[in-house]
Amino acid sequence: MMPDKVEASLRIVRERIGRASGEAARDPGDVRIIAVCKQQSVMAITSALDAGQRELGESFLNEALEKMAVLARRDIIWHFVGALQSNKTRGVAEHFQWVHALDRVKIARRLASQRPHHAGPLDVCIQVSLVAEPGKAGVAPDGVAALAAEVAGLDRLRLRGLMCIPPQENDPERQRAHFRRLREIKNSLVLAGHTLDTLSMGMSADFEAAVREGATLVRIGTAIFGPR
Repeated sequence: MMPDKVEASLRIVRERIGRASGEAARDPGDVRIIAVCKQQSVMAITSALDAGQRELGESFLNEALEKMAVLARRDIIWHFVGALQSNKTRGVAEHFQWVHALDRVKIARRLASQRPHHAGPLDVCIQVSLVAEPGKAGVAPDGVAALAAEVAGLDRLRLRGLMCIPPQENDPERQRAHFRRLREIKNSLVLAGHTLDTLSMGMSADFEAAVREGATLVRIGTAIFGPR
């Protein structure tokens, strides 16, 4: 997508978030956009940065590290939003500020042990598999509490909240039902004593439904940058 179109698309996404927030009696400022830029050019990313976008999401470590080197002078918060394998944890722990798809104790422990001590704790979200789907990561709802307890005990990680990638739905009410369930799981963890402030939910096709159900981070790629 051309640079001017990236800026225009980002403006439209912000406007849509504003309308959805208003309908839910929420402050639009409580919803932050993660511009998911995997397989996008540095030129397109720079256009988003120039338009005031500060938080970027990546799913592929090697690609992300190359972009980080080029954009090193820019003020960016980097979010790792993809599934994380054991052999990639060190690079993520050393270079990212957020991880959104934590779903195993093993990965949590590796991230904690590999997080540099000169950096602050790594902010993490637990990915919840709301509906069992082949090939999709995430911990089942009945396993979230146990994983949250393990993560909360790791002092180099900071458990911020939950993330989901629900089944694709065209009906906004069905979209909302999935996001509502994630919010309810988060609320149950808060009642159990966890200090959580984040719901990472909603992508290009369903972020308005997510905002209406309490999303604080929306992960937007196509609606900003166009098809990969």
